[in-house]
Amino acid sequence: MHSTSNLGQPRAQKMKFPYGISDFDSLITEQYHYVDRTGHIPLLEEAGKQLLFLRPRRFGKSLLLSMLENYYDLNKADRFEELFGDLAIGRNPTAERNRYFVLKWDFSEVGAAGDAEKIEANLYRYLNTRISAFSKRYRKTLPEPIRVDHQDALSSFQSLLDAVQETGHSLYLLIDEYDNFANELMMGHRPAEESRYQAILS
Repeated sequence: MHSTSNLGQPRAQKMKFPYGISDFDSLITEQYHYVDRTGHIPLLEEAGKQLLFLRPRRFGKSLLLSMLENYYDLNKADRFEELFGDLAIGRNPTAERNRYFVLKWDFSEVGAAGDAEKIEANLYRYLNTRISAFSKRYRKTLPEPIRVDHQDALSSFQSLLDAVQETGHSLYLLIDEYDNFANELMMGHRPAEESRYQAILS
């Protein structure tokens, strides 16, 4: 692993540790200490299209996803040097850099209280919120606004996929805290709801 200094600051200056910060953009631009793991990006690309990171909590998964979000986002192509220039991947970028629409879901932001129907409603509301934000973020690149169906988030997601397909680019989907629902249900000792949870995600 390569450890970066604070982006060119004198080494005598006090090092800023990013405790609790999982936003890569903020970490770099505000000159926090960052342990450079970007050199692993080529290995991730070789590993396949669907990757699952199984690590304990507080192990840096959210920061890793944020770093990947910034690396692949086509909207951040003009900031590549600013964000990655001093890192390993900045010196040897892959052909995939800044080539994707990026959609990120964080399931820790979805309320898991209540019965399965309530959880499902919370999930669909969250997905529609993120899809709406995606549509606004990429409005200059998408051929038309994404149709958000407030009664059916799956329909909204299909509209998103259709819009992305028309551009010739691909979608990079990142899901953080993907097991949040299952953890909440198991901690609440609601085995009857766990099977319903499986149905929600299917």
